[in-house]
Amino acid sequence: MTTQVLAVVTIVAAGMLVGVEFSVAFFVNAILNALPGDMGLRGRMGGAKLLGRVMPFWYIGTTVLGAVWAGLGGGVLGLVGVLLLAASVVMSIVLLVPINSRVAKWDETGVPEDWRTQLGAWDRYHYARVAVLIASLAVLVASVA
Repeated sequence: MTTQVLAVVTIVAAGMLVGVEFSVAFFVNAILNALPGDMGLRGRMGGAKLLGRVMPFWYIGTTVLGAVWAGLGGGVLGLVGVLLLAASVVMSIVLLVPINSRVAKWDETGVPEDWRTQLGAWDRYHYARVAVLIASLAVLVASVA
């Protein structure tokens, strides 16, 4: 695989990751929060289950791609982009996954009283993670230029 192809694949993977996480932060959760009754909560519970299974592979895969790119031709900017991706993985594991794991286990009869507080904390951490991901993508793109 040439370094140019690797750069494109890395940027596409990171761009799609940013797109999904940006969409969750600014569109999907707003739509779910506007649904009547507990439908939005149920939607977030389902999202926690589905995305909780898929996103770890996407985050780690994108970080590995970025690391390979940085090592083969991304230079200092490629390294900074990978470090930001790695920071988003650490943020996920430390801040978001514990909440997400609890939400994925909730059911209609077992939602805790502080569920709004927990989802609010997840949302705030997620906004910060999205900012880190956007910065990572910008730096990775700059590393190719």
